[in-house]
Amino acid sequence: MSVWAIVVAAGSGSRFGGDEPKQYLRLGDRRVLDWSVDAARSATDGIVLVVAPDRVGDLEPSVDSVVAGGDTRSASVRAGLAALPPDCDIVAVHDGARPLASAALYGSVVDAVRAGADAAIPGLAVTDTIKRVAGAQVVETLDRTELVAVQTPQAFRVDVLRRAHGSGADATDDAALIEAAGGSVVVVPGEAANTKLTHALDLAALESIAVRRPT
Repeated sequence: MSVWAIVVAAGSGSRFGGDEPKQYLRLGDRRVLDWSVDAARSATDGIVLVVAPDRVGDLEPSVDSVVAGGDTRSASVRAGLAALPPDCDIVAVHDGARPLASAALYGSVVDAVRAGADAAIPGLAVTDTIKRVAGAQVVETLDRTELVAVQTPQAFRVDVLRRAHGSGADATDDAALIEAAGGSVVVVPGEAANTKLTHALDLAALESIAVRRPT
């Protein structure tokens, strides 16, 4: 089965701050984005990189195709789906701001889809107590034994993901669209090091892990 990756790197990183989008910052000897692409390259047959429209002309020799993203994450994923080759069977969607996902994690989600799931996502057990609130008022305390914190890469049967995106709906992750359409989504163990770069302090934490990894 042909497996491709869509690496989504079109965001502005407004929560991070600074002049440069977070996925283009340096992490060790390369950009955050390069780490994300390298992991995808080692585990898939090809990569579509989705970037901001003003970066489409930038040289990105490690990927097979570069396309312009949209106004939302879901719109950017749809742009990536449109660029996949016709023979693609499984697609892994990964956030460019998660630089330390491993090739083994890609293998886990892809294998779960090969085994019959419509989608497979990495998840970590939630260790904090989680409360649902309305404004400043606590409504209820959720049972954290039933909760997982979800990561990327997330793998999908490409035909199922295309149908789920056909409505043009937006979601914070693609698995939510599969869920809404009644598809089967399974969870595989995530990785503690697979942190998303969101705030400035995250970069220092990622650097402390990255320096111990082989290049």
